[in-house]
Amino acid sequence: MTPFDFSGKTVLVTGGTRGIGAAIAGAFRLAGATVYVCGRSVTQDPPDADAAPHANEPPALRPVAADVRDIDAIDALIARIEAETGRLDVVVSNAGGAPFALAAQASPRFTESVIRLNLIAPLWLAQRANAVMQRQAEGGVLLFVGSVSGLRPSPGTAAYGAAKAGVINAVRSLAVEWAPKVRVAAVSPSLVQTDAATAGHVGEEALSAAAATVPARRLATPADVANACLFLASSHASYASGANLVLEGGGEVPAFLAATEAGQAFGSA
Repeated sequence: MTPFDFSGKTVLVTGGTRGIGAAIAGAFRLAGATVYVCGRSVTQDPPDADAAPHANEPPALRPVAADVRDIDAIDALIARIEAETGRLDVVVSNAGGAPFALAAQASPRFTESVIRLNLIAPLWLAQRANAVMQRQAEGGVLLFVGSVSGLRPSPGTAAYGAAKAGVINAVRSLAVEWAPKVRVAAVSPSLVQTDAATAGHVGEEALSAAAATVPARRLATPADVANACLFLASSHASYASGANLVLEGGGEVPAFLAATEAGQAFGSA
């Protein structure tokens, strides 16, 4: 269980059916929230959707098929949530990602699609969610899942890194525009250990090698990101609007240290 209490709150997590998004959705669910998850291929009615919950068991997740790159789909999603629960307290814009592609070889269509998913779609959703939250006495919280790719070079995923940099900057701007009713913040993890990571272009050996470069000697987990989201959405972070919580296990050891004798100490377990 979680020490955070979101009972009576309605939460939306985009891309909330797998990986990081599933962990975030599950964490808010265990904290007592009514949680909606959306994705392009979400099954509308999961096997346990109609089953009566056991005593003290949190309600099941509420899946909605929606493509956040479509403004009409976003409007329909927000309208459904407001009609069913009468409120929207927290939105976590988690849907995103991009395959490896060198910038010199990426097509205009590819680059545009990456920017659309990782920057434009979250901004559209935030705008629509803000309109609901501004009408609520308690306001609301908008959280964006960023990435350290938006804070440092992102070779092989340049468009993705640029989009995440845009998200991080937008968080600062929206925190000013929509205060004091709506708080806006971001969580920016480094590489996260997920099934998608091992199934994609990064294999287990590569992930282990990457973990060895992190001072914490491990990669981030979906639970690390979920816990950060719980904190930022809670009253404990009521003054953290505009913040970007970076989760990188101590950061990356500067490359130049590898060429020095003193740097060997940072590369040992």
